[in-house]
Amino acid sequence: MTQVIRRRSEIAAVRPPSGRTAVVMTMGALHEGHAALVRAGRKIVESSGHVIVTVFVNPRQFGAGEDFERYPRTLEDDVEIARSAGADVVFAPEVDEVYPPDGSPAASIALDPGPLGGELEGAARPGHFAGMLTVVAKLLHMTRPDVALFGEKDYQQLVLVRAMASALDFPVDIVGVPTVREADGLAMSSRNRYLSPTARDVAAAIPAALDAGRGAAVHGADAVEDAVRRRLDEAERSTGLPVRVDYVAVRSTDLGPAPTTGDARLLVAVIVDGTRLLDNVPLTLGTST
Repeated sequence: MTQVIRRRSEIAAVRPPSGRTAVVMTMGALHEGHAALVRAGRKIVESSGHVIVTVFVNPRQFGAGEDFERYPRTLEDDVEIARSAGADVVFAPEVDEVYPPDGSPAASIALDPGPLGGELEGAARPGHFAGMLTVVAKLLHMTRPDVALFGEKDYQQLVLVRAMASALDFPVDIVGVPTVREADGLAMSSRNRYLSPTARDVAAAIPAALDAGRGAAVHGADAVEDAVRRRLDEAERSTGLPVRVDYVAVRSTDLGPAPTTGDARLLVAVIVDGTRLLDNVPLTLGTST
């Protein structure tokens, strides 16, 4: 049976006497993508270990005008999904269990994500990655896992968490898990539920655009980005539904400048009828993939 814990003081008591601990950090509204992370964690720690799923809608990673209040809270369903996937514990703290009181000296302390935190998603959402890294660091301290698993769908988040864990000497392995996709290729996301049926059909153009970009990889990074934009422009013209491309970027695997040839990452952020969707794929520049 999966145990639900609401207070940080109770976490230490649920650590297994032997075996390893894995943690999957979520903001709730769990879906098959989260379940895949839990199953991957279970495989790593085996039956003797523990898998903890955290459910915490982190106010510090939402900017002005973003959907903090709108973000779905579905704890009962989340617990069932976590249980079915193999979680031992769901840790679902209130905000005052995670952050110090407003106005206290500690309340204004946050981690600096460095220059990468102001690029791509960080450029569109100032402060987002400082809030994300701060809560990840706090949850790592609370749960003290041997392994923490993050989905590759939020690839910039994964890169920054790995960098933070290395820089601050957290004794934890950060494991990336491949993106889980719908039958039509759309990356699973809690925000997909905001899409109307028509917008959902248009959103399927995102993975198609990424495929077009990969097909142009032999010609280099600029050709990849051009191919993606053309495919997304076609989707907007054919449906009349607003499709705003925030960015299309080819970067190195650690999100530095794109190499001339070799392994790279293609990332996009697209707003379909008001809903912001992220996706990314690996590719090898200088070859057709």
